[in-house]
Amino acid sequence: MPPRPGQPPPGPQPLPGVDAIVAVGSGKGGVGKTTLAVNLALALSKLGHKTGLLDADVYGPNVPLMLGTSGQPKVVGENRIIPLDVHGLKVISVGLLNPGDKPLIWRGPMLHSIIKQFLGSVEWGALDYLIVDLPPGTGDVALSLIQTVPLTAAIVVSTPSDVSLQDARKAIEMFRQMKVDIAGIVENMSYFVCPHCHTEIDIFSRGGAEKTARQFGVEFLGAIQLDPEIRKSGDEGRPAVLEGESSSHAKPLFDFAHRVVERVEQIKSAAPESVIQIQ
Repeated sequence: MPPRPGQPPPGPQPLPGVDAIVAVGSGKGGVGKTTLAVNLALALSKLGHKTGLLDADVYGPNVPLMLGTSGQPKVVGENRIIPLDVHGLKVISVGLLNPGDKPLIWRGPMLHSIIKQFLGSVEWGALDYLIVDLPPGTGDVALSLIQTVPLTAAIVVSTPSDVSLQDARKAIEMFRQMKVDIAGIVENMSYFVCPHCHTEIDIFSRGGAEKTARQFGVEFLGAIQLDPEIRKSGDEGRPAVLEGESSSHAKPLFDFAHRVVERVEQIKSAAPESVIQIQ
């Protein structure tokens, strides 16, 4: 049935002015998903793309800490939210609305409501990329996001360990069932370079994500080493990519961003004109 006059049509609706919406997800926590989402968004901005970052990890909203901000978004007009501008990024996060250590205990309908508000009530403006940091797993937030807006692509983050890859495979299958194109899988904490002997040590195994990519027919977006400086810079609110592409710590993250841009452009050029609607 057609929608009633004045009602929006059913199914996911594009965000005006936003060219590509890219979700960053993982099957489990502790794989560095938010670290990669933050550095990816900043790298895209440094490469000249207008970029926004939506922290949809409502249970662990760490984006404000990693960006070194505690500002409060402004509300103007008819409950329109102005995202923060941090290092050239437009940023919104539950962590900006609920600072501190108090947990958010929300059920599915409340999660759906906050995701819809962050997408529909935030003044994102004109963006080349909106990066969405999803919670780990395959639960309500990912479903709400897919039901609200048409995702351009999804990125799956995993470590090389079998335990992590088992859950990464579930994330790949979730996106496929929801008809979301997968930009690829990235292997985080792939190896560690000993600062004394400079030997590469495979702490969590190595190569598992690339093997999984081949098995599932998705792109491998690269391997990012376990680098203490990346961890330290995130904890200090100065993500590694702010050092620039010439930095040895930041270069693998910029390489990752370049691959994401290439894959998203491929997906956009191959996409049909009609948008698949999730009922």
